[in-house]
Amino acid sequence: MELVALQMAATADWSTNRATINRLLDTLPSQRPLLVLLPENAVVFGCRDAVLNNAETLNEGPIQTQFSLWAKKYGIWLVVGSMPTRIEHSTRFHASSLVYNDQGQQISHYHKLHLFDVEVADAQGSYRESDTFAPGNELKVVDSPFGRLGLSICYDLRFPHLYGALRERGADILLVPAAFTRVTGQAHWLPLLQARAIENQCYVVAAGLYGETGARQTWGHSAIIDPWGEIKTCLATGEGLVSAALDTEQLAVIRRQMPVAQHARLSAVWRK
Repeated sequence: MELVALQMAATADWSTNRATINRLLDTLPSQRPLLVLLPENAVVFGCRDAVLNNAETLNEGPIQTQFSLWAKKYGIWLVVGSMPTRIEHSTRFHASSLVYNDQGQQISHYHKLHLFDVEVADAQGSYRESDTFAPGNELKVVDSPFGRLGLSICYDLRFPHLYGALRERGADILLVPAAFTRVTGQAHWLPLLQARAIENQCYVVAAGLYGETGARQTWGHSAIIDPWGEIKTCLATGEGLVSAALDTEQLAVIRRQMPVAQHARLSAVWRK
């Protein structure tokens, strides 16, 4: 079984991004089953108008149909890092990760929990995701041939209790699609990914945007990290794929020899 993270530059135009994704999917390795993660904002990366023009209702619309067709055509499990989905009776949207099986069925979704409302010392300066998006309110762990997939998006990475909760729910692989800024990515991206892998004894698959879109500078460095915290592969810059084999025996051995999940006592302490 193989894990793949796709790295790309994204724009405010879905047709351009679609062509990029299609070109990169054509270079997938031949192994099956294959799990492919796309970055955050793979559908559209830009202003509120771009989000408004490309948002769809869950399980409806031509963009989601395209993802379904790709999953079936390539025979892959495809996880869309994020796309905007509509919220009934709201002027804001969810940033939603979508999971497709190799038959092209959308079997699950996750709405980003933590929104990026911060100040960064870069050309953009101020980020206010909550102006456009509303936070989700539900954790998602999805059964798959690769094990149980714990879903997250970008800024979620800074909240370790989220990943601890995913592990408690049986996650084996943590998925982290992202559009980390160049400043924050250079400082924190890989250390945070390794920490989430080590403390939860999970594989981490992280797919990042790369390049510049207007004032936005994204970090790339898509990576696959094993449950011991070793970076198996990383694409620092440019567009392309990173892939690594899933070693379920290694995962089992690490958890058996150091049973961290069974030793955890914080929940017992908090109940007192």
